[in-house]
Amino acid sequence: MSSAPTVALYALAALAEIAGCFAVWAWMRLGASALWLVPGLASLAAFAWLLTLAPSDAAGRAYAAYGGVYIAASLIWLWAVEGQRPDGWDVTGAAVCLIGAAIILFAPRAA
Repeated sequence: MSSAPTVALYALAALAEIAGCFAVWAWMRLGASALWLVPGLASLAAFAWLLTLAPSDAAGRAYAAYGGVYIAASLIWLWAVEGQRPDGWDVTGAAVCLIGAAIILFAPRAA
C-alpha cells in the first residue's frame, strides 16, 4: 500500500476513535444521553477494524505509527468540534509526532 492510502486509512481510524471516545466523554462529562454510547461503541469498533487494515508486519508497529496521526487528528477535532484553536506548542508537538510516525511507517525494513 502506498503512502496516500495508508495516511487516509490512519486518518479514518483516528476519526472513528476520536468520535467514539468523544461520545463517551459527552455522556460522562457533558451530560449527554446514554444513547450517545450506541454510535460511540460502533465508532470504536470501526476504529479497531480499520487498524487491522494497516500495511504492517506487526500490530505494534501499526499502532505506533498510528499514534502520531491520532495526535494530529485530536488537535483538528479540538479546533473543528470543540472550538478551541490549538496553540503553537500543540502544533509543534503534533509535527514531531507525525515525523516520528512517518519514520516508523515508511522506513525501509530488512526482509
